Amino acid sequence: MVRQAVRAALFTLMTLAALLAAPLASAAPAAPHLAITLVPESVTPAAGGDVALAFAAVPAPGWHGYWKNPGDAGVETRAQWTLPAGVRAAPLDYPVPQRLVIAGLMNHVYERPFALLTRLSLPAALAKGTRVPVTAKLDYLVCTTEICVPETQTLSTVLTIGDGAVDAATRARFDAWRRALPRPLGSEATWQRVGDRFRLSVPFPRDAPLGAAWFYPAAGGATDYAAQQGVTRDGDRVVIETKGAATPADGAIAGVLATGDGVGLSLTARPGTVAAAHTGLDWQAAALAFAGAVLGGLLLNVMPCVFPILSLKALGLARSGEGERAARAEALAYTAGVMLVCVALGAVLLALRAAGSSAGWAFQLQDPRVIGVLLLLVSAIAFNLAGLFELPVPAFAGKGGATGAFMTGALAAFVATPCSGPFMAGAIGAALVLPAAAALTVFAGLGLGIALPFLLIGFVPALRRRMPRPGAWMGRLRRVLAVPMFLTALALAWVLGRQAGIDGMTIGLAAALLLALGLWIGGRRQAAGRRAGWAIALAAVPALAATLLLHPAAVRAEAGGVPGAEPFSEARLAALRGQGRPVFAYFTADWCLTCKVNEKAAIETATVADAFGKGKVAVLVGDWTDGDPALGRFIEAHNRAGVPLYLWYPKGAATPRVLPQVLTPAMLASLPSGG
Repeated sequence: MVRQAVRAALFTLMTLAALLAAPLASAAPAAPHLAITLVPESVTPAAGGDVALAFAAVPAPGWHGYWKNPGDAGVETRAQWTLPAGVRAAPLDYPVPQRLVIAGLMNHVYERPFALLTRLSLPAALAKGTRVPVTAKLDYLVCTTEICVPETQTLSTVLTIGDGAVDAATRARFDAWRRALPRPLGSEATWQRVGDRFRLSVPFPRDAPLGAAWFYPAAGGATDYAAQQGVTRDGDRVVIETKGAATPADGAIAGVLATGDGVGLSLTARPGTVAAAHTGLDWQAAALAFAGAVLGGLLLNVMPCVFPILSLKALGLARSGEGERAARAEALAYTAGVMLVCVALGAVLLALRAAGSSAGWAFQLQDPRVIGVLLLLVSAIAFNLAGLFELPVPAFAGKGGATGAFMTGALAAFVATPCSGPFMAGAIGAALVLPAAAALTVFAGLGLGIALPFLLIGFVPALRRRMPRPGAWMGRLRRVLAVPMFLTALALAWVLGRQAGIDGMTIGLAAALLLALGLWIGGRRQAAGRRAGWAIALAAVPALAATLLLHPAAVRAEAGGVPGAEPFSEARLAALRGQGRPVFAYFTADWCLTCKVNEKAAIETATVADAFGKGKVAVLVGDWTDGDPALGRFIEAHNRAGVPLYLWYPKGAATPRVLPQVLTPAMLASLPSGG
């Protein structure tokens, strides 16, 4: 009570200071401490539509403006409009605020440039060329840590009815201002009063990034503004616990959950039961994620994109007739190579996300230069299997073949990254919200799963005895196994064309041809018993250098091969759901071979097209080939670290159903009928 009385007294003093400052300000006009500009998104809006307006504000150094709920002290900004008949203004939308404590009082403020957004609705009867004068009188409070001054500004602009065109610079400004607004949560939160404690549970994906979280109530009655807020991540929710307001609220509580600097979610919480959050590392979840990663890695060995790995391992196992110790050494070396690459990729991924990136699994394949290097590697392996040249055994295989097995394992893991399968996506998604050490253990589990077949054969003599004995058949097998490697190279060239355009694909194919020429010359020299390293190096160095010329082509706006499919955007998804239509949204990438198999084998089939057509299903396609950050955040919000992701939004459903990563036509065709 004493604290509340002190706050009331301080607030009264600040209010008196503001009132006393008003006549002084009117007697000696000075520049406002909050420079505000009225900016229309379009100066020629279309009749019958809406036009966005922004009050772009820049506080003077040391001054701050206020959020709609200013906190323990302050005043909400109020706008009085003077508009032509029929023109209406929507309420102001505020960006996510900051916290500022002054003398024990919590203030919800803006100390940096910000913008309040609104929309004007224009009558349809307005003719083109009609001038629409717009005037707004803003009353607001601006303060320092020592004094507050109420200010008033009258801002005007004139719009002319036209085609609604928006110039690029203005669009960029409004895009930035809209990004500062809190995004709708999309699901319902729950709050509970337990004694004098306020507890809030907010649905929040466990793998979505969360910075310095803070809950800003939109009105009083929820929290003691200045009290510390305890924030705990508990599975797929965030729990906020703090001291409750002296006079408890009744009913729904609206507010904004800040999830980082300048970003947040607008939400409405209903009264209910909120269980206390579990703290500490969930070892059961970590163990399940590790097991899922091992199983997912094991299943990658039968996925289409891992055919080259199977080819390499088959040759290695077939020639392994040395002895138990050598077999175990090769198995361990191969496993070490696989696990090292998986852990290294995982560590880079975690570092990128810690720096604020929305990168997901296989992030490196979003760069066409990486695809170019991979194309050269796979081409070289294919030419080796086809007999064009031989790898220099002392340099590559090393003592006992362990170095060769290690290199083969490392390459196998790198080539496997375009694939995803059952169990793997959930495991990687869980790893992204675990502590770093536990997360790296999950990535190591993925590598262990990929290497497990080779590891078992190396340590189980009975399995090795079932392998065919080395002989002349191995030469024929090498030629046969070159076929899937060449097909893989062809697929990578196609991906390169999709990412970097025709010019990029031409560079990649030219580099591969140059490499092949060098390998052929090297092979001829090997056959003559001469040294071949210089010939291969002369071709490999410029071929690798050529990959540095590869850059992403212009962004595509394709929507896939499903009839009526549209490019994905959250705005379009919301519009379709608002129309009451069922929606199938899928997220893919050209470098994701699992995605492409699902598309050709299930999504783009006549059976699915017929079922979706009869059910009036809208199809949205999110192309993540180039790592679009907006798509990355949406994918993260659904507990996935990468593609593929398949979402089914039934008509009228509040949340989507996440479909398996291996699809069938029957599964998709049954969705419109409730399957």
